[in-house]
Amino acid sequence: MPPVHKASAPPELETFHRELVTRRWRGLLWLRGDAERCRDRAREVVWASEAWRAALWVGPAAPEGIESTAWLPASKARTRLGGEQDLVVFDAVSSGAGFDPEAFGALSGTLRAGGLMVLMTPADWGARPDADYARLAEHPWPLESLSSRYLARLSSLLSNAPEVARWPAEAVPEIPTLALAPRQAAAPSDPACLTPDQADAVARLVSLRRRRPLVITADRGRGKTAALGIACARLLARGIEEILVTAPRPSAVAGLFERLAVLCPEGARRGNRFEVEGGCVSFLAPDELQSRIERGEAGGAGRWLLVDEAAAIPAGLLGGWLEAFPRIAFATTVHGYEGAGRGFALRFREQLTRVAPDWREVHLATPVRWAEGDPLEALTSRLLMLDAEPDSSDSGQPGTVSRQRESRRALAVDEPRLRAIFGLLVQAHYRTTPGDLRRLLDAPATRIASLSGDAGVAAVAVTSDEGGFDVELAERVARGERRPRGHLLAQSLAAHAGEREALTARLRRILRIAVVPQCRRQGLGARLLAAELADAEAEGIDLLGASFGAEPGLLAFWQAQGFRVVRLGLTRETSTGEHALMMVRPLSDQGGALVARLIHRFHRQLPSLLAFELSELEPLVALALLGERPTESLSLEDRRDLDDVAYGHRDPAMARPAMQALIAAVAPHGQGDPELAMLAAWAFQGRADDWLARRLSLSGARQVDAWRRRGVARWLEAANLSKNEDGR
Repeated sequence: MPPVHKASAPPELETFHRELVTRRWRGLLWLRGDAERCRDRAREVVWASEAWRAALWVGPAAPEGIESTAWLPASKARTRLGGEQDLVVFDAVSSGAGFDPEAFGALSGTLRAGGLMVLMTPADWGARPDADYARLAEHPWPLESLSSRYLARLSSLLSNAPEVARWPAEAVPEIPTLALAPRQAAAPSDPACLTPDQADAVARLVSLRRRRPLVITADRGRGKTAALGIACARLLARGIEEILVTAPRPSAVAGLFERLAVLCPEGARRGNRFEVEGGCVSFLAPDELQSRIERGEAGGAGRWLLVDEAAAIPAGLLGGWLEAFPRIAFATTVHGYEGAGRGFALRFREQLTRVAPDWREVHLATPVRWAEGDPLEALTSRLLMLDAEPDSSDSGQPGTVSRQRESRRALAVDEPRLRAIFGLLVQAHYRTTPGDLRRLLDAPATRIASLSGDAGVAAVAVTSDEGGFDVELAERVARGERRPRGHLLAQSLAAHAGEREALTARLRRILRIAVVPQCRRQGLGARLLAAELADAEAEGIDLLGASFGAEPGLLAFWQAQGFRVVRLGLTRETSTGEHALMMVRPLSDQGGALVARLIHRFHRQLPSLLAFELSELEPLVALALLGERPTESLSLEDRRDLDDVAYGHRDPAMARPAMQALIAAVAPHGQGDPELAMLAAWAFQGRADDWLARRLSLSGARQVDAWRRRGVARWLEAANLSKNEDGR
């Protein structure tokens, strides 16, 4: 509880608060001035009010008189997800304080009806970067040298927003006139639910049928995760023994476990598992879930899986889970502080329709924590661009488009174009967050290029320059003595591939390439990338690189543009379940020599990595990597061994080297072939026959052995044809 003082709030603020409570809305109070006066006003006037039952002060340190339990640094904002506040004081004015977009977005969603967000900033907010910009101050740029276009944009939006209460610290508050509240929604038919939308979602979840997946979409605050929890309680009561739940992080499903605890008081939560007599609900991180599926320990007949925040998980993983679980539901936030929900529907819809054409969809539109028309929700969406959308065209044809370098100074004051570009990035990538908007406008090494026409922005590329270290610094970084901020690609190649020259060379990393959905597969991405290559070469860049989750489709795109793999993360990322992949293309003689060494080192390690650390790598990715290796002709001994396997009774394990040589020889021509990928999984990754039987829908070891011999015969014939063609 906040300390109670005798100071009373100005009558204007009391009126504002009463109106918010009456409408079940939440509001923003923008308090501007010098740090000391802002803190005093917030602490002695706002914080002291007896109206607040649950108050939170967010800043670098707890001010005098504020209990430590009611204070939180912005970096810990995620720890409050699932909780509720009716007052949040967000300190962006004190020494060491700054505006953290993710923290602001996350905490705004924890405010309940009648709540108030107090944002404290300097009077000239946006004139200079704040302390939180230290995250953008990559080597060699000092913090004070950075631009602050993002903050200036926020200040301009707040100055012109009609729903904001403004309070210059030296004057009286200026209170907005709130619009009339819309009619209240009808009461839900389910007493455990708060809205008809939520009740509908629960009913659909409980009655989920085999091979008829359900997709639940919602904006924040609509009770999506709680609906999953209510459904879990009903399913446990019905006798379902196990329900698996996954999400990018455990905190995302806190609301699910809270509803279980309320509706199943006889149960108990132990870590990420909720147990009742005869059943349980278990949370698994995406990487652990994927590993269990591949080991045959999850999925199968009668199994249930609920996926929350599905937009933040790669579509490739979702597709595999779709096939593994007969009953599955995907829930995701459409417009949220973590972004990416709009892209989920577009990217995943095609796969859903192909694998499970009878899938269903339900959208939760009615807010739960506050009433419709809430001014803070609309304002937060505008400030953080949570609802940004790309330009759209019904024709599906881009028409005549031209490439241009975007001026970030111009973008910062051109809200429609900025929304179109950022909306495209959000839709195209599952990790785009509000913090990326600040990076887009103010990160010192960032560049933006676009393809635009009469219909608007059709494609966009975002890059960042890296490397260029002096020799002494490069040596210290390579030895682990220094870790300059930024330079992900250069530092990774130096630390993990042992190439110090990756730090002294000039690198350019492609952070994003995105094309509007209706214009995809028309060569726009390749066209934009070709222009980036030409620019980088003209500017003396040594190599162009990219880093992304190892997924066969993405890998094939970059390979087609002449990029080659130089590093693959040895473990899956917990939140995505994918291995991080780095690909590069040389642009200078120095870059060519560096890339040649990186490729040689990577492919020298690849067979042993596949046998051990990468033994669970997706086989299609493993095959694509093998296809980049320098190929050698099969020896007479190899051909004899392979012939004995294909047409005789030789144990394939005793001819494994010959089979590895065969797969390596045909891999460049067999990219994307699922059966060749399965053969590689056995020969290089040691995948067992029972695993192969599950993936190939075969009955057992005998059928797997017959399949393997047929595969050897098929690809041996392909290798012979290739040899004959080369001989001509």
